[in-house]
Amino acid sequence: MVCRTPLILTSALLALTAGMGTAQEHFDPKGKLPSSFTTEFQEQMRGALPFDDERDFEESRKGLIATPDYKQILTEDGTVAWDIGSYEYLLDGQDFDSIHPSLQRQAILNMNYGLYEILEGQIYQVRGFDLSNISFIRSDNGWIIFDPLASKETAAAALKLLNDTVGERPVKAVIYSHSHADHYGGVRGVISDEDVAKGVEVIAPEGFMEHAVSENVYAGNVMNRRLFFQYGVLLPRSPYGHVDQSIGKNISAGTTGLIEPTRYISDDYEEITIDGVKMIFQNTPGTEAPAEMNTYFPDLKAFWAAENITGTIHNIYTLRGALVRDALSWSKHINDALYEFGQDADLMFASHSWPRFGNDRIQEVMRAQRDTYANLNNGVLNLANKGVTVNEVHNVYEVPESLQNQWAARSYHGSVEHNSRAVINRYLGYWDANPTTLTPLSPEDSAPLYVEMMGGAEPILVKGQELIDSGEYFGATEILNKLVYAEPQNQIAKDLLADAFEQIGYQKESPSVRNSFLGAAFELRNGIPQGATIETTGPDTIKAMPITMWLDFLGIRVDSAKAADMAFTINLNIPDRDEQIVIEMSNATLTHIVGQTDDDAELSVTIQRADLEKVMVGEEKLIDLIADGIAQSEGDTSVIGQLASTLDQFDLGFELMPGTGAQDLTPESNDFAQPPLANSNGG
Repeated sequence: MVCRTPLILTSALLALTAGMGTAQEHFDPKGKLPSSFTTEFQEQMRGALPFDDERDFEESRKGLIATPDYKQILTEDGTVAWDIGSYEYLLDGQDFDSIHPSLQRQAILNMNYGLYEILEGQIYQVRGFDLSNISFIRSDNGWIIFDPLASKETAAAALKLLNDTVGERPVKAVIYSHSHADHYGGVRGVISDEDVAKGVEVIAPEGFMEHAVSENVYAGNVMNRRLFFQYGVLLPRSPYGHVDQSIGKNISAGTTGLIEPTRYISDDYEEITIDGVKMIFQNTPGTEAPAEMNTYFPDLKAFWAAENITGTIHNIYTLRGALVRDALSWSKHINDALYEFGQDADLMFASHSWPRFGNDRIQEVMRAQRDTYANLNNGVLNLANKGVTVNEVHNVYEVPESLQNQWAARSYHGSVEHNSRAVINRYLGYWDANPTTLTPLSPEDSAPLYVEMMGGAEPILVKGQELIDSGEYFGATEILNKLVYAEPQNQIAKDLLADAFEQIGYQKESPSVRNSFLGAAFELRNGIPQGATIETTGPDTIKAMPITMWLDFLGIRVDSAKAADMAFTINLNIPDRDEQIVIEMSNATLTHIVGQTDDDAELSVTIQRADLEKVMVGEEKLIDLIADGIAQSEGDTSVIGQLASTLDQFDLGFELMPGTGAQDLTPESNDFAQPPLANSNGG
């Protein structure tokens, strides 16, 4: 099964964008133009960065052999899945003071659109069809595809462009480089289950299926909500809004799917030949994704860097929320690749950005990113060992100047500020060792005291405006944020805080950080629009979920107050998988254990895995399957209703900023249905 997940398209957002005559007009009536301080900052950046180094532009243009005559890709029902044309304002030749110059450069580089022949007659890429790239390796009798984008529609359009241009050939294999949805979600646009049954291989790193599902399950709803900020979900495409997403323009809004791999790469290095193409896979767990692998083509002297080496320094901590990554391990995996493959490679290409050509250039970029990740880890820990805390390090740590002057070492998807804090968090956790911050008051409880001590709202507003007028935007946010928490319905305070956020966002090089400030400004000014949504993975991913993971999430959904007086045990038997699971409600907590049965259980349920999956995706109710005889039960079926009565249904529309108006954004679903998972695109 597949699922189409549309981009946000709400009346509130349409109203904001309807008045845009040109890209230079702000989409929000409350929006502000760049201040003189922001304009001066951008001009300083134009003079400080190595804009005379244009090799990235030369490499990104190299090999273009076909450009589509369309700018949009549609789903079967006519919904726009992809629209590269909405970013064409970037190609007008204007320097926008509302965009950090380095980010504007990156955003223009990510406007590449079409089919590229990056190794004559052998390797092709389609870029600009999705957040990620899709790559095609010519084999003896067909194509080997690397990372089939995020949506069926964009992947199918890319394959058609290739076949129409260089001649149609069958797909012989699909490689998933790692476990993020923009690298597998479009697989059903290039192959089908029938193709796999006929011998088409699907290859992925060990742990792929587990991590493709698990990374977004337990905190899925809050991660979905935080994506509104990281990916700028509510921001129109404008110099004052969404500009780029570092590793690509944006994520497509088409049909996502998943076909389970037929083969896994488990060794550190593993050589495979498919249809005449020799490949050496390098497992790189714990880098950009928990399960990820590079690939070297020794006969072609070509190195595929997955998402480990792209046109940006990546997230060590991704702002939507995820476990903190290991910058040192990432650096070591790049170093391994440098010495294993980088000494001989003449081409380096990846799942995002553009290729690098020539061995000297490849080694230069590999060393730059290796050293940036290593210095991030080592430099931050050097400071931590001198007493610099998680709340200070982003204002203290500096990337070495030699790396600052290399475009490959600039931080777009990550940022130096939040990545440096992440390193301390990985090793030392959130606490800065000041007891005041160990178990602090909640912001809404402490803010009124601050406001009282500052003399109330009026002097805070006056001082906040004064700080904004002098370009001291972070100082303004410190006091205005207190006022907004103390008086969440004070629209004047929210608008003033939004003004400060907006100027900070304009000055940020990282789209994730820019979007977070601009997204918060949008919600402070306008509230959360009714009908807002984000892209999620489809039922394929939920159906691939281990039953134990589904049960874990049911445990998270239990409201302990509702379950306070309940005590029962359920035996769940899955005969076609030979699984026996005991589910127990005790002490207002739901637990389970695999491989056991309870002779005294209140209820035993026997159900085939395929039928249980219908419950998991919300197509059927468990109690109805029992009533219809599809599932068998023995004992008291009323405990199913008891369990269901304790389960919260998490809604996407909760507030991130005070006073922005929580909305009911999540439709009701069946009792035990697993909510759609957030796309972990690009990490």
